[in-house]
Amino acid sequence: QVQLVESGGGLVQAGGSLRLSCAASRSISSINLGWYRQAPGKQRELVATITNIGSTNYADSVKGRFTISRDNAKNTVYLQMNSLKFEDTAVYYCAAGPEYYPRSSWGQGTQVTVSS
Repeated sequence: QVQLVESGGGLVQAGGSLRLSCAASRSISSINLGWYRQAPGKQRELVATITNIGSTNYADSVKGRFTISRDNAKNTVYLQMNSLKFEDTAVYYCAAGPEYYPRSSWGQGTQVTVSS
């Protein structure tokens, strides 16, 4: 397993932007990475994934607004979030693993709050 630490969450107005970062404790070059989120009273849902070769996948609700990327040299995965909406408010979790939808290792989460 790999330890993951998210950062970059906060409070932002609707229409604004945030960039989340997730730093890994070891090399991530061979594993898939992803971002999930969980809003109050709702189940955790997939936001975006990126494979070890850079292929990306997004939830329909964030397509065109969010971008996932990875920097293997820094052992870090990012989530650039633009045009944020109130409904994007959630705790965002970073995940890593060999699965296409990675879930073997999880970060502690970072809160994103979008004010309307």
